[in-house]
Amino acid sequence: MSSGPKKRNFQIEAFKHKVVVDPKYAEKTWKVLEDAIKEIYNHNASGLSFEELYRNAYNMVLHKFGERLYSGLVSTMTLHLQSMSKSIEAAQGASFLDELNAKWNDHNKALQMIRDILMYMDRTFIPSTHKTPVHELGLNLWRDHVIHNSKIQSRLLNTILELIQRERTGEVINRGLMRNIIKMLMDLGPSVYQEDFEKSFLQVSADFYRAESQEYIECCDCADYLKKAERRLNEEIDRVSHYLDTKTESKITNVVEKEMIANHKLRLIHMENSGLVKMLLDDKSEDLARMYNLFRRVSIGLSTIRDVMTSHIRDTGKQLVTDPEKSKNPVEFVETLLEKRDKYDKIISSAFSNDKTFQNALSSSFEYFINLNPRSPEYISLFVDDKLRKGLKGVKDDDVELILDKVMILFRYLQEKDVFEKYYKQHLAKRLLSGKTVSDDAERSLIVKLKTECGYQFTSKLEGMFTDMKTSQDTMQGFYAACGADLGNGPTLVVQVLTTGSWPTQSTNTCNLPAELSTLCEKFRSYYLGTHTGRRLTWQTNMGTADLRATFGEGHKYELNVSTYQMCVLMLFNNTEHLSYKEIEQATEIPSSDLKRCLQSLACVKGKNVLRKEPMSKDIGEDDAFSVNDSFTSKLRKVKIGTVVAQKESEPEKQETRQRVEEDRKPQIEAAIVRIMKSRRVLDHNNIIAEVTKQLQSRFLANPGEIKKRIESLIERDFLERDNEDRRLYRYLA
Repeated sequence: MSSGPKKRNFQIEAFKHKVVVDPKYAEKTWKVLEDAIKEIYNHNASGLSFEELYRNAYNMVLHKFGERLYSGLVSTMTLHLQSMSKSIEAAQGASFLDELNAKWNDHNKALQMIRDILMYMDRTFIPSTHKTPVHELGLNLWRDHVIHNSKIQSRLLNTILELIQRERTGEVINRGLMRNIIKMLMDLGPSVYQEDFEKSFLQVSADFYRAESQEYIECCDCADYLKKAERRLNEEIDRVSHYLDTKTESKITNVVEKEMIANHKLRLIHMENSGLVKMLLDDKSEDLARMYNLFRRVSIGLSTIRDVMTSHIRDTGKQLVTDPEKSKNPVEFVETLLEKRDKYDKIISSAFSNDKTFQNALSSSFEYFINLNPRSPEYISLFVDDKLRKGLKGVKDDDVELILDKVMILFRYLQEKDVFEKYYKQHLAKRLLSGKTVSDDAERSLIVKLKTECGYQFTSKLEGMFTDMKTSQDTMQGFYAACGADLGNGPTLVVQVLTTGSWPTQSTNTCNLPAELSTLCEKFRSYYLGTHTGRRLTWQTNMGTADLRATFGEGHKYELNVSTYQMCVLMLFNNTEHLSYKEIEQATEIPSSDLKRCLQSLACVKGKNVLRKEPMSKDIGEDDAFSVNDSFTSKLRKVKIGTVVAQKESEPEKQETRQRVEEDRKPQIEAAIVRIMKSRRVLDHNNIIAEVTKQLQSRFLANPGEIKKRIESLIERDFLERDNEDRRLYRYLA
């Protein structure tokens, strides 16, 4: 291998002879630079050679005259700035800011040129001696000799604040000039902007808005006041965007919020005839939205609105559900609740930005007052019954779903969901058996919603009712296929076979059916029991209907749609013209209360009175006599004669339903106790009460007294035992 050429080491040596510099070099050079700076300030820079000036400054620093150059610069700039400040001081009135702005622009341009000339000093001498760079030096000197000049400083602040005040009162000011002046203060450093302007600006603004808000609150209603507050807030945000520091926005908006909103929030909300409650009553969505957006800016603003709204909804809701007049008609009662719910839903959606906390407050308010009326579960079921019987005819599927969804919202508020289930089952049974349901799809849709909400157990019996209806159709087809030839031309029988566990329990009072029907019913019984083993049939005549052909007077023929009880009464008149109440009761054996309602609907309802009653009165007495009304006429060939029945339950019926509900709750409470104790093994009394209540709250609110009774019952049956030492402690026995 051959080695490369050898590297040579180069060395730079000092000059052999001493370089002699002219003793007056520094002063001469500085004089040239000083004259140039003066020319720059006097707007005569066009004739200057910047390259030559840069070289002069470069050489001074190179020859160790940096200190002379720097001190000369300070003194020259100071003299010029003192001269400028006198010119600014002399400016009168409106020209003061113009003169200040003009001189600031001159100084900035001059500073730029001077910095270019002294760039070498800026880069080498200044960092090594830790002095202030040229541009920053120029700003500091401007601050000290112009802005902090005793005759300029306070005058500048007062002029700016006066212009802002004039703008607040509606005058148009020169925003461009204001932007330049404020920008100058910001360029001089945050402390200058804050100390020389911002601090005083915020204080003056607070005083202004304090006085203005006091004036407005005395003469304006709530809506007008909020409009003015909103306008002022937007004006300040706009002002910041045009000529103030962006960091000032949060500070000035805090001032407006404190003085115009926070200090008056309670008075605004409770203002008579225009405050929050009045806005809610009058559906003032725009004003409510404005209140929400302004109050969300201040501490506890929204919670104050929410508390007042909650209190108002609870008070008006309580009046609604406890007013006997408004509770007379269950359908209207529920419609009023739904309207109230829709109203506040709309307000929260449109005015309160769908705020979750407001939605929760609305739900808790409805839950509070709906459960003040113990008949709410019954009324909601009656509302559903009304809609599914006739109220949804011709309504689009989407609208049906909407109504059912609204019903489910109210259902969720119920603490006693099992009471609703009891009534709903009774009403559904009547709809299905009378064929009065508008839509099977709507019925099933509601059951699916209830199932989703409460689980399979809640709706299993309801679904069983639909199954029975379908099975009954198949049974009747089989009956007529097997026995049709033996039946002849007699009455047509349609039987619904109902599973006892699925359908509401009914009293088994049977009435005496007409002979031709009794024979037919016996044939069906023989057929059914012949095809099904181990079953028992009990006739529920109180739940049936019938179609009769009737002839009145001079051959007027009608088809009457009646209940089974009404049919039994009417067919008695095939054999006789006059019957007393006692005779009818004896012949039919219909229970007295049902018979009276039945006769009332046949004889006392105008336009449907196929019987005549002596004496004429609205009520049925035991001494009344009845006969066929030969003068009965109707525009319709098919006449439906409904039974006069109270839409709501009577007090004894209500007590009976309540008793059945209480009985049904006992096994559910016991099951919950056993489930809890099985997993926890040992638990004290208070915790069992809390856990059971929590587990069952989706169906009903368990009574602590009833839970205690169920615990005692389980102890008696050896499911639980008490601890020997602590009697409030229970143990699970496997």
